[in-house]
Amino acid sequence: MENAPSLPDDPVSAAEALIAENRAEEAATLLQACLGANRGGLLLRLTLQKALLAKGDVEAALAVGRDTTLLSPDAAPAVLALGDVLRAGSYLPAAIGEYQRALRLDPRLDAARIGMGLAWLDAGEAGKALDTWREVRPEDWAALPQMIAEAEAVLAQSRSDPRYVRHLFDQFAPEYDTRMVEHLHYRAPAILRELGDMLGLGFTGPHAILDLGCGTGLMGTASQGLADRLDGVDLSPLMIEKARERGIYDSLFQSDIVDWLAACDRRYDLVFAADTLVYLGELTSLFAGLSPVLSPGGHFLFTVEAKDGEGFELGPKRRWRHSEAYLRSVAEGAGLEFAAIVTCALRTEATVPVQGFAVALRA
Repeated sequence: MENAPSLPDDPVSAAEALIAENRAEEAATLLQACLGANRGGLLLRLTLQKALLAKGDVEAALAVGRDTTLLSPDAAPAVLALGDVLRAGSYLPAAIGEYQRALRLDPRLDAARIGMGLAWLDAGEAGKALDTWREVRPEDWAALPQMIAEAEAVLAQSRSDPRYVRHLFDQFAPEYDTRMVEHLHYRAPAILRELGDMLGLGFTGPHAILDLGCGTGLMGTASQGLADRLDGVDLSPLMIEKARERGIYDSLFQSDIVDWLAACDRRYDLVFAADTLVYLGELTSLFAGLSPVLSPGGHFLFTVEAKDGEGFELGPKRRWRHSEAYLRSVAEGAGLEFAAIVTCALRTEATVPVQGFAVALRA
């Protein structure tokens, strides 16, 4: 029988050297062998997480991290490391929870503040990231000025940050239909279908239809009978999964809608955006991207929350509101004709109807 290879006296230092040489898989194998030989404490387990992350195995790193915090529940470095792994895997709410737990164990642990702020920024919550970093000193984190500038740039955008929208709807996806339809009396898809019927679109089809911000597929369901092709685009992969379960879409794309339109080489007769533009303030880029995508004589039907007067604004629920004057101006600039606009109640909030516009534009 061959003898098992001997293990180094200082496996942590040996593993760190391997990681520095981009040999993370060898480092992970070494450290796992040490654990198998009942060698290694907290530092070795933390280094193993680092090696597993470096070789791209987030789930394995997560399993080690959870075991480590079970073995050392009061060790702030173990909780911090678990937060880092969760953030690397985009498990953002859980990561933020672990960073908060690490700070309860050690309020001086600036690495937890840094990680928590990064997790908030990954979730598109730039304001919360800035609040978290207020106690971090630039001399303790060289990247702090750069990250503050990035967060401030997010806050200055005239749209909701795509990371925020994706995170929001990934969390919302499992209960979206029940909450929106049964609890909030959400009617945007039905309203747009009624608007399409009013314009006689049911008599000119079937149509190639694009559902922008398709979510779980409520608009796709409402448009059945109009389509000979139905495609959907949404930022949230979990919402896309729900839409796919309906079995009504020919193609589904996980993307930001403005980016997707800019790269689109297809033509559509009818484009819907039900409760989607509330996450965009400035609409010039979207409308400009729609013009080449719409077939001649094609229609774009969408809902927005209503604003009086001019322009657009961010409401208290972090949803954008648009005025009729602004919509007309942007449509004209994109070469789109106003075919119809109706006022409507899109849903309720605390039993109060949310007023909006349902709009039809024609190419």
